[in-house]
Amino acid sequence: MASAFGHSIVGFTLTKIIDSKNTKRLLLAAIFSTILPDFDVITFKFGIAYEHPLGHRGFTHSILFSIIWALLLMFIFGKKNKLVWFLVIFLSTLSHGILDAMTSGGKGIGFFIPFNNERFFFPFRGIKVSPIGISEFFSTWGLKVLFSEIKFIILPCFIILGVRFLAIKTNK
Repeated sequence: MASAFGHSIVGFTLTKIIDSKNTKRLLLAAIFSTILPDFDVITFKFGIAYEHPLGHRGFTHSILFSIIWALLLMFIFGKKNKLVWFLVIFLSTLSHGILDAMTSGGKGIGFFIPFNNERFFFPFRGIKVSPIGISEFFSTWGLKVLFSEIKFIILPCFIILGVRFLAIKTNK
C-alpha cells in the first residue's frame, strides 16, 4: 500500500480540482476516504486471509465499495451539491486501490470484488509498498516509501494543483 500521506494528498488534490466552493467538510471526507480502504487490515486480527474477498486489499479496495461509500456520504452530507460530493468521494476512495496497484508489494487489488475475486496490479509498480504499522514506517524502508511517493504521487499532485492555480489566475 502507499502510505497514508501519499493517499491523503490525492484526496486533497481531487477536492481542490473538483470542488469550486472549497468545502472543508468535503476536503476532510475526501482525505479520510483515501485512507478508509486500509481499515481492512483489521481482518488479520479476525483470522481472515489476505486473499479472501474481505481480506486486505479486497472488497474495501473495490470499485463497488467506492460507489457505495460515495453514495452514502453524498446522501448524508451532499445536500446542495450531490454530484460534486459523489465525484470527489468516489474518486478519492477509488484512488486508494489505484495507488496500491502501483506498489512494489502485496498480492494485488480486488477491483471487481464481489463479482470477480481476482487481484490485479498495474504494469507500473514504482511506488514502494508501505509497511503496515507505525513503528515499521519510521525506518529506512519508510524513507524509501516517502521518496517514491514524493516522486510518483506528491510531485504530480503539486504540478496538477499548480496548473489549476495558474489556470484560475489567468481566467480572472
